[in-house]
Amino acid sequence: MQPNANTASNANPTHNPAAHSVMDPFRDFNRSEGPSLGVEWEIGVIDPATRDLVARGPEVIQAVNDRWPDVHLEKEFLQNTVELVTPVCRNTAEAIEYLRATKDKIQAVTDEKNLQLWASGGHPFSDFREQAVGDKPTYQEIVNRTQYWGQQMLLWGTHVHVGIRHEERVWPIINAIMTKYPHLLAVSAASPAWEGLDTGYASNRTMLYQQLPTAGMPYQFQNWSEWVQFMRDQTTSGVTSHTGSMHFDVRPAAKWGTIEVRISDASPTLRELAAVVALTHCLVVHYDAMLDDGRDLPTLQPWHVAENKWRGARYGLEAEVITSRATDERLVTDELYDMVEELQPVAQRLGCVDELNLVPGIIEQGAAYQRQRAIYERTGDWRDVVDATVAELRG
Repeated sequence: MQPNANTASNANPTHNPAAHSVMDPFRDFNRSEGPSLGVEWEIGVIDPATRDLVARGPEVIQAVNDRWPDVHLEKEFLQNTVELVTPVCRNTAEAIEYLRATKDKIQAVTDEKNLQLWASGGHPFSDFREQAVGDKPTYQEIVNRTQYWGQQMLLWGTHVHVGIRHEERVWPIINAIMTKYPHLLAVSAASPAWEGLDTGYASNRTMLYQQLPTAGMPYQFQNWSEWVQFMRDQTTSGVTSHTGSMHFDVRPAAKWGTIEVRISDASPTLRELAAVVALTHCLVVHYDAMLDDGRDLPTLQPWHVAENKWRGARYGLEAEVITSRATDERLVTDELYDMVEELQPVAQRLGCVDELNLVPGIIEQGAAYQRQRAIYERTGDWRDVVDATVAELRG
């Protein structure tokens, strides 16, 4: 979650020493009072004639903010992107309603400018060499340091923040979330193509993003102090100068007092986005409740986590995933059906039963990568895929 008028409600000054002094981003976790929710959703700006991305995101953001000053939008790594950021929310319905209203306002501006909005994990044919990088110093730093690989970051994701009460809960929950990596990826996968080619992957975005030296799977830290020492080491060695430069798939967001889950591709529809957000929110809160009950949280060996990540990216909803330290395996779709059932009590507590129950519909009707691939196989033209994805977002 980015700073906004509602963020202060997410802090707990009674228990957080940082509330009374200058916050040390390496040490202090701005503890949340409860399982608050925030969502960041990255969408692209498209030329309706070429169906390619255009570097007019900053222009669109400025026009929206001129008309609706309270709307929170962020410039992103690429100038073809607009990031929608919710305030601190109670549940998925509240977050999705904010994103729906914000998307409609952006749409009003892009319609006037003869532009279109598009959301997906990756554009099927855009040339990364022709896409302008944003002007934030951190973005320039990434490109200067990583060169060829950093220049290829034509990818869009959904980031879900969930409030956590205490920093010592953060890493046990993150390690547990990583056991469900392919589940969260399979239902959101929306990037089968790259530079005009069908990659054979459900989420090519996942494979691209991990090429950055500060991205990919987090290490399985056992407690907060290990994370603090790691971050200090990264600064001392020159890897990074601020916590935001560790772009792990799941990471602590100490300033906001959240765990930030960055696994999912950007959803092309609000319906799918709602399903992904609810599933993520419920999982984090479920693991937090297990800690309250004194139960051990699930973990997998790092090599199993890595294999599951690859299987989710490669096969999406067709993946067979590793489910235990003993290397048991199961279809990810069977896992997802059971997860939705198991998480019903949490969803009732959070008020997101309807949204969580959208997950089986994705399995039965097809995920975004499956719809995109089917269109391309039928027409042989990725522009048709872009048109369909634009229409889905508008709808």
